[in-house]
Amino acid sequence: MTKTILITGTSSGLGRATAKLFHQNGWNVIATMRTPERETELTRLDNVLVTRLDVQDAPSIRTAIDAGLARFGRIDALVNNAGYGAYGPLEATPIDKIRRQFDVNVLGMLATTQAVLPHFRANRSGTIVNISSIGGRMAFPLGTLYHGTKFAVEGLSESMQYELAPLGIAVKVIEPGGIKTDFGGRSFDMSNDESLVEYQPLVQSLFGFFGPMMENASEPELVAEVIYGAATDGTDQLRYPAGADAVQILGSRAAADDATFFGGMKAQFGL
Repeated sequence: MTKTILITGTSSGLGRATAKLFHQNGWNVIATMRTPERETELTRLDNVLVTRLDVQDAPSIRTAIDAGLARFGRIDALVNNAGYGAYGPLEATPIDKIRRQFDVNVLGMLATTQAVLPHFRANRSGTIVNISSIGGRMAFPLGTLYHGTKFAVEGLSESMQYELAPLGIAVKVIEPGGIKTDFGGRSFDMSNDESLVEYQPLVQSLFGFFGPMMENASEPELVAEVIYGAATDGTDQLRYPAGADAVQILGSRAAADDATFFGGMKAQFGL
């Protein structure tokens, strides 16, 4: 029987690459995005349903799931990919931006997962793949909000695996490093107030760090391969680093105590 996957945030980048990879491997794909009326590529593929889903809009989540079930009959896997990164000094960040970061990256992921769970539970099977980041295991300066959400993804996924495994539902966490997508553009939200002069050297250091980091970033297709492997390997492995930089950075973090790792980070950013 052909399997079906629902993926959030497929309008570009990693979500789009993941949708195309699962389609190439014979899956039915429910490719969701906030503005499906703008989509021109995925809509041309057989066995791909492009439909609206905004993780901040609960009715749209339910509608997308119902549309997928009406089209394909069942859903076998969910990839919670929709998200973005809010960076900048906390003092310079409006409260509405703080709420939106957690609404999208955490509450939206939970709402989508919660909406799919009754179907998975009834089938006694299903796989949930949550897109985290190396930033869910360690933090860069000025990423209070983004890292807060990705640390949350790690914790909720780790806990969720215990309650869902007895129901035949697997939970997977993907931890990419840099990805060569438009994350630095439409998916990156920098708050800054230049009148807060004390923070500006660190703001400039951060931009100087991200440039070289992205030069060594992974192609989205490589990370999509990790997602596909996690969704299909049939194991109880929880975490999957994705990309050479992710393997290196997470390995360094695991090998170092806090004082050593933090000291290295402070030296990197001139702190």
